[in-house]
Amino acid sequence: MCGIFGYLGPKNSLKVCLSGLKQLEYRGYDSAGIAGLHQGELFFIKDAGKIANLEEKIRLKDIRLDLAIGHTRWATHGKPDQINAHPHFDDNNTIALVHNGIIENYDSLKEMLKKRGILFRSETDTEVIVQLIAYYYRQELLKKKGLSRAIQKALKLLKGSFAFALVHKDFPDQMIAASREAPLVIGFDEEGTEAMISSDPNAFLGQKLKVLFLKNDEIAVVKKGNITVFDKALKSVEKEVEELDAEYEAPNKEGFEHFLLKEIYEQPLTVQKAILGRYSDEFGTAEFENLNFSAKELLSTSHILILACGTSWHAGCIGAAMLEEKARIPTHAEIASELRYKNPIISNETLVIAISQSGETADTIAAVREAKAKGAKVLGICNVKNSALTRVSDSCIFLKAGPEISVCSTKAFTSQIAVLALFSLFMARLRHMNKEDGQYLLSELKKIPQKIKQVLEKAPAIKQIAEKYSKYEDFFFLGRRYMYATCLEAALKLKEISYLNANGYPAGELKHGPIALINENFPVVAFCANKQTYDKTLSSMMEVKARGAPILAFAPTGADEVASIADDVIWLPPTIDELATFPSSVAGQLLAYYIAKIKGRDIDQPRNLAKSVTVE
Repeated sequence: MCGIFGYLGPKNSLKVCLSGLKQLEYRGYDSAGIAGLHQGELFFIKDAGKIANLEEKIRLKDIRLDLAIGHTRWATHGKPDQINAHPHFDDNNTIALVHNGIIENYDSLKEMLKKRGILFRSETDTEVIVQLIAYYYRQELLKKKGLSRAIQKALKLLKGSFAFALVHKDFPDQMIAASREAPLVIGFDEEGTEAMISSDPNAFLGQKLKVLFLKNDEIAVVKKGNITVFDKALKSVEKEVEELDAEYEAPNKEGFEHFLLKEIYEQPLTVQKAILGRYSDEFGTAEFENLNFSAKELLSTSHILILACGTSWHAGCIGAAMLEEKARIPTHAEIASELRYKNPIISNETLVIAISQSGETADTIAAVREAKAKGAKVLGICNVKNSALTRVSDSCIFLKAGPEISVCSTKAFTSQIAVLALFSLFMARLRHMNKEDGQYLLSELKKIPQKIKQVLEKAPAIKQIAEKYSKYEDFFFLGRRYMYATCLEAALKLKEISYLNANGYPAGELKHGPIALINENFPVVAFCANKQTYDKTLSSMMEVKARGAPILAFAPTGADEVASIADDVIWLPPTIDELATFPSSVAGQLLAYYIAKIKGRDIDQPRNLAKSVTVE
């Protein structure tokens, strides 16, 4: 979602800021802008659309800025146009501000400021922040207490989760940043010659920097060689400083037409990396580096709660089924945004597993904080080091999937399933599972990378089927047991990148209402790889066939009865029920990709979507 980047140093701040914003493009956005100081005055460029539009305007200006802040915006308040693009300014054009998050009480604050004669230009909640700070600064200027005091007073009135950075024409040597329950990181070099601000440490990759992360209501004054952080009482605080890994390779499609296709094809390797070094063949169990829970703590777990959103929630549903079946621990997967407004039954015997590819998902982070406040232990499953989830969790298992550039998640999902399968094995072996059963599960899991390769070899056949089904506008995806969450994920992939209506349902629920929609123009995609529910899935397929629906089946080789019912079959390598998600999901990803390509969609950055959802 929205990205913040700022630079202060000897290089051309405008160009460095533009480069930083490009590092954040993968998060998804619909407008972009940069502001800074030039000859004592505020200078800005902003526009709707892609950063390429901004870059062309910058090329024509050929200007050098002393310092700069930039932003990629994903619209929440106000349509995605040039006026609503960031940065935003006070009515005297003395402050430029960029902002991530949502100000929940912006409407009442806006009315208050309007009554004081302040004019607004945009529809955004962001403009309320900058106008409020400017209003208090004019008051504080008379009292000689300055800009930090004005920001402190504004923070007391603002409600919501947010992060912002600003520059002021009266302070040409500094950037100021503040955060509340939203990621904001400050990077600086050893020599103190340059400093940067970003909402995502990935924007710093490739540079040898020290970094610090802002916590709730902290205000940072960033100058060359001097970063001062204040708490909400404006008292200076000592911050823990971390070293940022300078090793970085710029994203490269490596000959693939889209990052999404590249990431689909990386899955044999990424699943292998998620597994490698994390198991013991001898003892038939899993082993995790840096797992900060003792065997005693884990054995005392009476309940597991999995928190996630979107694709990660689908992985959580599969993980919950595995944990209950293998470890015999009551487990359920909860959509994080729903948990925030419940009063969940959580105790110190509850283990919370929080899953987020980016580690910045606002709803998941908020739900984790709620769970920790009630005494739960929290295990994070994440793909990004130094992310918010890694800092709020008691322990974290990393996916090792590498950067996922396409907004639509593929390889992170299968890596999440791999980690959850290992953790289910680990918990089961701690409890009652014997060594032989553990060794069998491990042996099947280690075969998965090769089975994914076999699915990828079927890409030409899947592409041909995609051409046939791309003419339809509505789809049903059906599955049972492990295939239910699998079909939800496959339907989501089709929705995300092809913009088609695709609904996932448990096959047994079809006759309880949804079957009313079935006709010859409503194809059904049936996932048949769960042996336990195979016969029941065939019965559901017969029901929709009787009503004229075209049927596309995803089925393991040897499931011959499927061919007599379905119009088309994508044959997949067989595996055990618990791991059948892997081949079925990869095939579903390819189907969605080829349909989206046929329809000419923006596959890597689909409309309205963001990679990292940092607002509720």
